[in-house]
Amino acid sequence: MADFDTAFELTMAAEGGYVHDPDDPGGETYKGVARARNPKWPGWKEIDWLKKSDDFPDNLDAHPALQSQIKNLYKANYWDKIRGDDITEQDIAASIFDFAVNAGPKTSAKLAQITVGAKADGIVGPKTLKKINADDKRAFLAVFALAKIGRYVDICEKRKASRKYFFGWVRRTLEGI
Repeated sequence: MADFDTAFELTMAAEGGYVHDPDDPGGETYKGVARARNPKWPGWKEIDWLKKSDDFPDNLDAHPALQSQIKNLYKANYWDKIRGDDITEQDIAASIFDFAVNAGPKTSAKLAQITVGAKADGIVGPKTLKKINADDKRAFLAVFALAKIGRYVDICEKRKASRKYFFGWVRRTLEGI
């Protein structure tokens, strides 16, 4: 079975730290947690308090409680939603998880379902898991990567300001194979 901690570390390396990019619809973001999408996340109170320090945002990584909150959010809202513990192949689970963090668990689940020919309802259930676990790892990762890139192209066509993220998204996708 796949391991959350391994997938989490890979995704955190891709997410980076604190960013407040005015072109990002998620707004203020820390380690991929977008304030606009997670306004009630308790970590924002801690981050707002830490902003008062001269070493902000460098001081964020030194707070164990904040790091624990991040890990708990990713486990409950992303890993568990894609049923990562039930996916046999670590690389497949990590790829689905990473895309869930980037695009949302429902979107990631739908693309995974399309990849394996399951009903694309955005909910990873027993039938989807069976197909994911039976699929060839290399084939799954290649088809899933192409589907992710296709989604990024669509985003950039609909929202021109997102074009600056395109090559980073593609690099992240390809590094996950």
